Amino acid sequence: MAWTQVASVSELTEALSSGATNIEVTGSLKGMPSVTLPPGVSLRGGRLAFGAKGLQLTSNNTVQDVTVTTEPHEVAIYNDTTVADFGTLTLANVTTTGQVFLAADQNVRSGRVEADGVHVIAADTRGRFHRPTGFGVEALQGAFTLWNRQPDSAVKLTARLENISAGTAQEPVRGSGVFVGGHGDTAGKADGGSIAVELLSTGDVFSDGGIAPGTPDLISGGVFVISGANVAEVRNLGATTTYGQNDMVLDNWGAVTAWNAHAAVTSRGPSGIGFVNFGDIGTLTVNAPVETFGLGARGFNVYDGSLQEAVFDSITTHGDGSVGVQVSRDLPVLTIRGDLRTEGGTGESLVKGVLLPLSAIALSIKPGGRIGTVSIGGDVRTEGGGVPAMELEGSLDAITVGGKVTAAGALSDVVRAVPELAQVVSGLTVEGR
Repeated sequence: MAWTQVASVSELTEALSSGATNIEVTGSLKGMPSVTLPPGVSLRGGRLAFGAKGLQLTSNNTVQDVTVTTEPHEVAIYNDTTVADFGTLTLANVTTTGQVFLAADQNVRSGRVEADGVHVIAADTRGRFHRPTGFGVEALQGAFTLWNRQPDSAVKLTARLENISAGTAQEPVRGSGVFVGGHGDTAGKADGGSIAVELLSTGDVFSDGGIAPGTPDLISGGVFVISGANVAEVRNLGATTTYGQNDMVLDNWGAVTAWNAHAAVTSRGPSGIGFVNFGDIGTLTVNAPVETFGLGARGFNVYDGSLQEAVFDSITTHGDGSVGVQVSRDLPVLTIRGDLRTEGGTGESLVKGVLLPLSAIALSIKPGGRIGTVSIGGDVRTEGGGVPAMELEGSLDAITVGGKVTAAGALSDVVRAVPELAQVVSGLTVEGR
């Protein structure tokens, strides 16, 4: 395969106009308007610097070993939505400053995206007009966004997305981190175009939605699977950390067969959640600590949809109103290998688009919620005054705790349960003031 080498903007322009299909950039190219790759053209190597929009893909394009930079609020790589089928768009070892935004919109009816090794150093998607809506909130787009926005359910995309990362601990991306979704209705349910993803794997993701304090109807996510996305496996290989108001760390509105996190899940902002499910998941396994630090920042929530089994290494929350585990739907199996601990008292937290006062209960089953079996290998402990370790208002079939169940705060019930659960929890070792 012959590659046409270019070392200047004029040489790149000439190569594109002459019909070259394989173009290799050497060095850095600056001071150019948005560049469109014609159908079938591959681009590799070098650094492309733009002042506004960056590299536009059309169909069957490959971009590899390239750095694309623009302003963080611009799109660094995006696709032409006037084509009916974008074929296979391939990104390999690509670094950007600016958003990667690939979408089925306007004329696009089909296509596939294959990405392996995409790192968005910086991006700011807070100004994007289009946002998915559901569960009382809108969600900010991601630094890496793949989105089927077509309302027609006949429009289907496919993808395999590996080693996608965003931001740094020093400079998180603004908005969401990694965002994959299809078309949903205003209730957050899939009702149109979809995307089937064989694998979504992420490296380190650091995001800060930059949402104003007290905002009840806007959220972001570190890794966000949106309605209309059907994912065989999500695999979080790197740490996922969010820093801002209403920033979920891992959030699901779609359908995921297996979600496996292998590195720390951390929320440092108010009203964040380590993992929250509104969609459908087969098995969730988090083989690393879930830890939250902000006011009303909860550890794990099942508020809607379905989840068959959840397994955690440990869950710890530090803020007032920061519930450890809260379940409002059916969850057949919950396992926490280590401790389930909270340190806070009562505080305000965002729940389905409404700011509500919550107590930092370690394990909360709400009315209408059910857990089949709970197995906790370590301790269940709360520190806040008037905060029970467990509040069981729904249904629980069986529970085992390897350590103690402790409510260390003043005037705190250790276990607060409906009468029919008294026998279920009677064998626990409890300790309180």
